[in-house]
Amino acid sequence: MISLSPLQTLKNVEFRNLLTGRFFIVLAFRMLATLLGWWVYHLTKDPFSIGLIGLSEVIPAVSCALYAGHVIDTNEKKKLLLICTYAYVFLIALLLIPAFFNDQLHLTGHEITYFIYAVIFVTGIARAFIGPIVPSMIPKIVKQINLPNAITLNQATFLISSVCGHAAGGFLIEFYGIKWTVLTVVILISISSIFFWQLNKQFSEQSKGSVKVMESIREGVSYIYKTKEILGALYLDMFAVLFGGAVAMIPVFATDILKSGADGLGLLNAASDIGSMIIITTLAMVPLKKNQGKILLVAVAGFGLCIIGFGLSNYYWLSFMFLVMSGVLDGISVVIRGTIVQLKTPDHIRGRVLSVNSIFIMSSNEMGQFESGLAAKLLGAVKSVVIGGSLTVFIAVLVGTTNPRLRKMQY
Repeated sequence: MISLSPLQTLKNVEFRNLLTGRFFIVLAFRMLATLLGWWVYHLTKDPFSIGLIGLSEVIPAVSCALYAGHVIDTNEKKKLLLICTYAYVFLIALLLIPAFFNDQLHLTGHEITYFIYAVIFVTGIARAFIGPIVPSMIPKIVKQINLPNAITLNQATFLISSVCGHAAGGFLIEFYGIKWTVLTVVILISISSIFFWQLNKQFSEQSKGSVKVMESIREGVSYIYKTKEILGALYLDMFAVLFGGAVAMIPVFATDILKSGADGLGLLNAASDIGSMIIITTLAMVPLKKNQGKILLVAVAGFGLCIIGFGLSNYYWLSFMFLVMSGVLDGISVVIRGTIVQLKTPDHIRGRVLSVNSIFIMSSNEMGQFESGLAAKLLGAVKSVVIGGSLTVFIAVLVGTTNPRLRKMQY
């Protein structure tokens, strides 16, 4: 498929508003992730407690994801996006209570931790809906000829905001404390809603009662199962990142092994996203021309090797560079996976397919955070990361040898 230049795609005002809104909301989410990992670890001094943050969110998110896909495909998308955004504003604002008023409330560290888990559990429901909505809106905002560039620019925006969010979160914690960081997150999510209001309404091609919920869900799952390129890409995403989730243990490495403060934590958290941002911006200008399936498999295997290197390093800047390189390789796989899913999915089931995609993403990220916390508690942080990276390499080899359609995939 021949596409126009990225600059041509960005001339679309509605697409720019979507990307800008996503920038601010992802910026807030990444600041929050950095904050919660630091906050909970310093309340409990237990790496397993960090893993429970991911578990608290992923249980409701995965449980609601298939139904969310049906709702997205049968409802007006702009309204759903705004509802989810304001739900996040309200829920994260609840964290201001222990952040600002604990001197009056006298909550213990464990009580604050349980309160955080409860809030994040409820945000998981909103996460099930908001995750697939933005990518499902893109094909109706941009022309088909611009879709590959739009997908890449969407990923680039995500990673730029992710880098800024992780880094800014660490610096805000270091210089202004937890409470002002929470307040900043609430303000940034509110700003994102301003840009989402500028979007046009996107009505469903299906009426709410025209398709039964279970039939709708079954159609989406069946399509993914039959489309081996999508299925293989999702397996790679879930299992590779599930086992290679070293980022979840960065608070432990930063505090106990590399001996850096909150600012060092923020930079380490941002390292992989810096690498991803560089490569995705490059790919937006110079897209991959052929052999995308093989490149995807090599990138995932290389990602696993970088995670092993990070786990074995005792030097801050060497650890940082391993994470940057892991981000470069992950960025390549993100672009290829995202393009495969979008190009292979018809519009009428896009919400359901992307919701299943979000299950794999959440399973890899949040369950990966839980798995990393549990493994670190049982094996120690270093062994858990090295074993996880090794399993990631194994998964890449296994998928490559058992899924020839993905291996030969070109778009």
